[in-house]
Amino acid sequence: MKGFSRRQFLKASGTAVALPIATSLTLNGCAFNKETLTIAYGAKLSSWDPTTGLSSLNPAIQSFYKSVFDSFIGQSPDRSLRPGILIDWGWSEDRSKIQMTVRKDAFWHDGSPVTADDVVWSLERAGNSAGGNPMHFIWSKITNFSVSGNTVTADVSEYDPTIFKWMVHLTGYILPKHAYTRLGADAWERTPIGSGPYMVDKYERNNSFSLKAFPQYWGPKPEFKTVLIKMIPDAQARVIALENGSCDLAVGLPFDEFNRVIGNPSLSGNAYPVTDLGLIFITNKDAVMKDRNVRLAMHHAINKQKLIDELMLGYGRPMESLQVPGYDSYDPSIGFGRPMDSFQVPLFDAYDPSIKTDFDPYRARNFLSKSGYSRSKPVALTIQTTQGYRPQDYEMVKMITEMWREVGIEANIQIHSETEHLRLRAKHELASASFFNWSNSTGDPFMSTGLAMLSNSPDSAFKSAELDRLIVPLLKESDERKRIRGYQKIDRYIADEGMIIPLLQFFQTVAHTQDLHFTPHSGGEVLPQEIRSQ
Repeated sequence: MKGFSRRQFLKASGTAVALPIATSLTLNGCAFNKETLTIAYGAKLSSWDPTTGLSSLNPAIQSFYKSVFDSFIGQSPDRSLRPGILIDWGWSEDRSKIQMTVRKDAFWHDGSPVTADDVVWSLERAGNSAGGNPMHFIWSKITNFSVSGNTVTADVSEYDPTIFKWMVHLTGYILPKHAYTRLGADAWERTPIGSGPYMVDKYERNNSFSLKAFPQYWGPKPEFKTVLIKMIPDAQARVIALENGSCDLAVGLPFDEFNRVIGNPSLSGNAYPVTDLGLIFITNKDAVMKDRNVRLAMHHAINKQKLIDELMLGYGRPMESLQVPGYDSYDPSIGFGRPMDSFQVPLFDAYDPSIKTDFDPYRARNFLSKSGYSRSKPVALTIQTTQGYRPQDYEMVKMITEMWREVGIEANIQIHSETEHLRLRAKHELASASFFNWSNSTGDPFMSTGLAMLSNSPDSAFKSAELDRLIVPLLKESDERKRIRGYQKIDRYIADEGMIIPLLQFFQTVAHTQDLHFTPHSGGEVLPQEIRSQ
């Protein structure tokens, strides 16, 4: 790799391997405190219940939750499943039941043991539609629990191949029955109790919180006795906090600042691909977004590589589907015209295997002209975006609208928060187009294509009865190879119809003092319990 810069090597390698960039010395003369670790995050935490409300679906705060609570099943940095509160799990031979074995050495932060009854209560609560869990339609499939010692058996109303994957994903956390029912939801927010490696010590809503190591934690003991989490939405402020020594590690630095700060001999850094996708949701309530020509023109007008090169400084990969490299059904040919083989249904009578979704402004203008639009008679729409939630999010949307203008699309930009985006998406009230982040640390296609596109999902913006008919049979497909292949064909159909606009796979930046050793997680989580001193 002689002659390559750090960024060129990362870009050319095309792998999901993190690139460590390490140097030495002490930051601004500040000695590193071996007892306390201070981390600056961009995300804000508004609730300490990881299983209810829109906050439970926010991938940016799962690191907070996983520091305090245990998932039913654990996950390694490479996405593989590992024991969590459950040390064993599986299906009956006829796929009508599941069995779970609860570990005997786990304790709640109040010192009481974690029990099989806690697992049952947590799953029943998650499946109750009145309980506020946005994924209750998944959890409600698990019924008729029975407990024998530390073994839990339950019926499954219909086979779902993703059930155990949900136990490591969003809302898949175990809570203490005795403590939650005694405290109630309001008091719980002041004194949350988990079984994870850290206990909540102090919490200032949307600002900061401190954690203390839990001495009875069943897993590897965290090295740092105290962790201070600073919630700093402004990325430049996180850079300043790192450089002035008020934090030891900062997550999500702008790429230009990341390149600069790692030149400091007292800092190290990692910039690595994560299972996060930047995309534009399309809401097809209005006539303009029901027009396939307009949707495809929007896609063809976007030069994704230019976005990555100029805004992300090369830290990213252009994407054409809802699957990123490493996902179970990732197909790099989607969007580039490969025929759909034998996937023949009446819906595809107009399928054109030559259709691509790569950058082609000529094709974009041609699609618009078919619907009577041009630069002199542009189509008008609104696109929403966050500003600072992801690196260069607003700047990316601004550049996209300029690309659209060149072909005949005039877009008005509206800025809102990530919370507002989630709220509007759940109510099917997003604008015609909306830029946001999609995260799927499991890599399962249902958690990407299924959730993002199935009409009854709280996460879908494009509602299509035809697409539902294609996805629904895969929800209980027991042949894994057939299920994966089915989602690949559906992803191709989505691309050919322009139902959503995938843009790029995100890279995450993490910079820290030279005294720390940080191991990247492909899901983007930055967990204080996994950070060590050099």
